[in-house]
Amino acid sequence: MVYSPGFKEKKPPILLTPPEQKFEILPESRWRRFMTILLFFVFPVVAFTLLILGNVMCFNENRLHLLQMREAHRVNSSLNSVWESHYGTFLKKYYSPERKTIRTPLSDDIFSFNLPSPPAPGPDRCSNIADNDKFDCLPRGEVTEKGCTALGCCYYQTTTEHVPFCFYPKQYNSYKYTSFMKTQFGYNATLAQQFKSSYPRDLPKLFMDVQFISNEALLIKITDEKNTRYESPVPELPTARKVLEAPLYRFYLNPNSTGFKIIRNSNNLTIFDSEDVGGFTFSDQFVQFSAKIPTDNIFGLGDSRHTFRVGTQWRTVTMHNHDRVPANNVNGYGSHPVYMGLEPDGLAHGVFVSTSYSMDVVLQPSPAITYRILGGPLIIGVFLGPTPLDVNSQYVSTIGKPHLPPYWSLGFHLCRFGYKSLDKMEKIWNQTRTAGIPFDTQWTDLDYMKNRNDFTIDDVAFKNLTKFVDNLHEVGMHYVILIDPGVSGGEEKGKYPPFDEGLKTDIFVKDPSGKKPLYGKVWNSKSTVFPDFSHPQVIAYWLKMIRDFHSQLKFDGAWIDMNEPSNMIDGSLDGCPNNMLENPPYVPAVDGAKLNYKTICMSARHHDVQHYALHNVYATLEAAVTAFSMLNVRNGMRPLVISRASSPGLGHYAGHWSGDVMSSWDDLAQSISDMFSFSLFGIPLMGADICGFNGNTNVELCTRWHQLGAFYPFSRNHNTDDAIDQDPVSLGIQDVVAKVLYQRYFFLPYLYSLFWEAHITGAPVVRPTFYLSPEDPTTYDLEEQFLWGDGLLISPVLKQGFSFVTPYLPKGKWYHVNEWSKMEGTVLSVTSAGQRYSIPSPQSSSVPVLARGGRIIPCQKPAQTTTASRKNPFCLLVALDNSNSSSGSLYIDDGETFDGNYNLINFEAKSNQLNSKVIAWQYDGDAPFTLGQVTILGNFSHIKSVDVLGKSLNFTFIPPTVLIVETDWNLKNIFTLTWS
Repeated sequence: MVYSPGFKEKKPPILLTPPEQKFEILPESRWRRFMTILLFFVFPVVAFTLLILGNVMCFNENRLHLLQMREAHRVNSSLNSVWESHYGTFLKKYYSPERKTIRTPLSDDIFSFNLPSPPAPGPDRCSNIADNDKFDCLPRGEVTEKGCTALGCCYYQTTTEHVPFCFYPKQYNSYKYTSFMKTQFGYNATLAQQFKSSYPRDLPKLFMDVQFISNEALLIKITDEKNTRYESPVPELPTARKVLEAPLYRFYLNPNSTGFKIIRNSNNLTIFDSEDVGGFTFSDQFVQFSAKIPTDNIFGLGDSRHTFRVGTQWRTVTMHNHDRVPANNVNGYGSHPVYMGLEPDGLAHGVFVSTSYSMDVVLQPSPAITYRILGGPLIIGVFLGPTPLDVNSQYVSTIGKPHLPPYWSLGFHLCRFGYKSLDKMEKIWNQTRTAGIPFDTQWTDLDYMKNRNDFTIDDVAFKNLTKFVDNLHEVGMHYVILIDPGVSGGEEKGKYPPFDEGLKTDIFVKDPSGKKPLYGKVWNSKSTVFPDFSHPQVIAYWLKMIRDFHSQLKFDGAWIDMNEPSNMIDGSLDGCPNNMLENPPYVPAVDGAKLNYKTICMSARHHDVQHYALHNVYATLEAAVTAFSMLNVRNGMRPLVISRASSPGLGHYAGHWSGDVMSSWDDLAQSISDMFSFSLFGIPLMGADICGFNGNTNVELCTRWHQLGAFYPFSRNHNTDDAIDQDPVSLGIQDVVAKVLYQRYFFLPYLYSLFWEAHITGAPVVRPTFYLSPEDPTTYDLEEQFLWGDGLLISPVLKQGFSFVTPYLPKGKWYHVNEWSKMEGTVLSVTSAGQRYSIPSPQSSSVPVLARGGRIIPCQKPAQTTTASRKNPFCLLVALDNSNSSSGSLYIDDGETFDGNYNLINFEAKSNQLNSKVIAWQYDGDAPFTLGQVTILGNFSHIKSVDVLGKSLNFTFIPPTVLIVETDWNLKNIFTLTWS
């Protein structure tokens, strides 16, 4: 397969030449002299002048857009350092105008064409292979004994479901090591192919580079000997290497075998063993490798709809970004080839494959895993933990730690497709605020656009939208718009700047010929073209589009949808060629049975490579460019970008919502599993459409979904245009929704501190219960409850007709915080040995939240917007453990810029004292930073007095568990609060 660089068709310059003219020479000498001067002196000067002016005019006409874009970039160049200090230099390097093609065409001399066929296996190599250890040798096509043995594989029919008839023999050894060398930071090796595979264009010589990136992590890269394989630009993997001081692992290979092992040093457990496992294949369009793993407790691998615990029971997970209603075991919006494994003793490890190519991942009960990828190089990351939290942080730190979102984005968002007019949207906005529901951000779907075209406003139905957005800002609220990647390709020339400018800058994805844009069909009336978000000029183009539109409409965030990229037809309006890109030798188990199903042609040309190699990272590149553009047009404010499609590294730039889920109880429950997956994937700002997107919801379902959705990191109610209104007031559930959202806003300082921790360390915001107790197998399948950090456990009702929950509480002290205010009344306090407890949860109540003993949770008196809430006093919820100790921290900054000034206060409680320690105090802001209340949860026989630095304080004691202390303390000053 030859990947040709994208190219621009060279056009000859347009020259303005004077027309050929004839002059009559008059007989009179005076006129003859005059005409001679005119002909031989004046006309040449005029002609030359016209020629120069014509070329200048032509140049200006064709290049004015480039000058405008360079000027736009120059004006905002002062923000580049802000971007780079928080997001890194990837954009600067990758989108440099001087960037060279990063992929050269492959020549046939790197492939093997004359290798022998694989040897037929003897009986000894096919016998005594257990069903669970049979690796499929012929995963596609008709399986016959003759065809199987021709591949050097074993054939045995069985009635056991899923077990392959054709499987690899022992010691298949398709490649052999020809050299092996230890380096300062790892190992290098070369491999030679021993016989041909069943796939065309094998790579006979491979180079393996084992790179130690830390004591806990390593990267293994296998590519062709000349390193000519296309490598995904995202995620940007670390390049720093180090000499290991105390590694948690060792790397092992046998020169006489194929593959390698990764072994945990502490217990000699092999956590990844590809030595003589399956059939290693490395051809141009098919890379396959298998490994035995030490556990069937495998989590992650997305984005297809399944439980967080994937298991190893003959399951195939397909990764090829795809627009469809989420369904079980079908490739979804994103591709994340990473898993976490929990070992028998509760230690954890992670394995990641970095690629932009589509793939199948097959898990089998051996337990073992097989990757079938549509291209190379093969880059494998292994993370040794040893805790689940460590693995999560190590992986996310490798692919890019998540951005710190603006504080307002953690408030409640409201949207729907089908407002149809500003009047309808404004009515719902008003009634939501009048009902006293906490509410920060109004969104609009396609409705606001003219003819459903990006960067336009319907000047009839949404005539006064600009004024409405100004009103939002006046009351401390925000506004987010939908921006699809697809640009209308059917508009009249000169009438639609996004199309005109894209043609001028030549930044649209090309059709397979490489000579003109590819035309598909999305929401636009006639046709759609797609910006090439890998093109060096696309930043200038996209920034100009967003800036020009922002000058009309002051939106605060960008919602990037349909960016798989989605297409309402297969391939293009002109179809796709019948070639190896559209019909590769191996097609993963994709929906529609072909790669271009409801997306663009795999042969479509980007700047450096065909879409086949870039499909799964299209959205992440768009997210990076959009985040950069939003930061620029909003003068350095933190961007909010929410994307539907995703791949590793997206969380560095954007958040995610789970797409067009159904209004069903199953989808309600599934959203917790999805949160766990995207926490592992490094995209903490995530949630589902509250009440569901597709179909009609009902009062009970929507109430329960709001109770859960109030604790999504990204909390938004949104639905489709052919369903009923499902905003809280329209459904008559405003009281319970207000209650549960005030509960959310009460805990926002804790949530924001968790996002800061995620930004700094890569730790997840939402966590499954087993992150607290990985040694307890009971927690592995708990997907009906979840944690915020390690301090709060949320247990929502997920089944119709239920009025109670039965959360499983890991070992330790737990407190049921049943109201957001003063927790008046009974507070359940239990010391759990690792068991379930029944807690009432009527439909009219807030969601059961349990505070874990040993953690201090920062909080704040809530208001109707985050803007107002941030002006209120802070509070602390101190949950003591069985040793009467607790600790926690509070992070504060301005919530919207990158100026770097922040406050960090640590709190520690022990021996009847609560102490604060100011780690950093750089941000003074406008708020008073008052600590207004401290609530201590423990086991008290009595309370006689409470004081801070010797000064007595008012308190309320609700025996035997709750002590509420009223304070008026500036958090800038350290304090010691004592009770007795």
